[in-house]
Amino acid sequence: MKPRFFVFGLGYTASRIAAALEMLGWEVIATGRDGQLSFEDDGGVRLGLAEATHVLSSVPPAGEGIDPVLERYGDALRGKAWIGYLSSTGVYGDTRGAWVDESAPIGTGRRAARSEADLAWQALDARVFRLPGIYGPGRSVFERIAAGTAQRIDMPQQVFSRVHVDDIAGSVLAALEAPAGIYNLADDEPASQNTLIEEACRLLRRTPPPLLTLDQANLSPMARGFYSENRRVANGKARRVLGWAPRFPSFHEGLRSLVSG
Repeated sequence: MKPRFFVFGLGYTASRIAAALEMLGWEVIATGRDGQLSFEDDGGVRLGLAEATHVLSSVPPAGEGIDPVLERYGDALRGKAWIGYLSSTGVYGDTRGAWVDESAPIGTGRRAARSEADLAWQALDARVFRLPGIYGPGRSVFERIAAGTAQRIDMPQQVFSRVHVDDIAGSVLAALEAPAGIYNLADDEPASQNTLIEEACRLLRRTPPPLLTLDQANLSPMARGFYSENRRVANGKARRVLGWAPRFPSFHEGLRSLVSG
């Protein structure tokens, strides 16, 4: 029999993980828009979980720190050989551009609910993958440039980390034989959003959009919150413990792959 892997929330990132697993011979059962099961199908989900040895959740908290997967199916997860959870580096809050590793405190930023969910999955001995900005085919700065929504904002000290979606998939595969714990996943070169847009425009041979103030950009509350935090994410533990290294060590390689692909 094929080894069975259960995924909660088969969205953009989890779909790439599922595809990588299937290439290795895994049978993937999933909820979500691209999955076989509805999250509300208790019987189907519990049967799928009973037949799976490995479980991954990409479902974010619903608010107030409530994780919908743990709230509804937490009892069915106990005793699983392998549990994974896709969390966010947003749990670290604003570090004013300083580097953060897995030992940094969490829960001080705008994502308190995510921090509570992160801790709840840790209590189940999960492999908690903390992710920064995710990009990849069909979801990158190139789509924003094409739509005319890419904005350069005059915040010269603002720096973010990011990771290519296929490097997330590679890390999950590397973690199949790894111990439970927290793993930051990010490339090696944090950079400003402006730098990313300028490099993408250079590859497209287009003029970058004008530089705007934060007020001129007229950002949504969610986007403005994004710019309220500034940090660099260190990936040393994932490299050391998982033996993982990003195929796309910076946005330079990642963006070039999207243009050529």
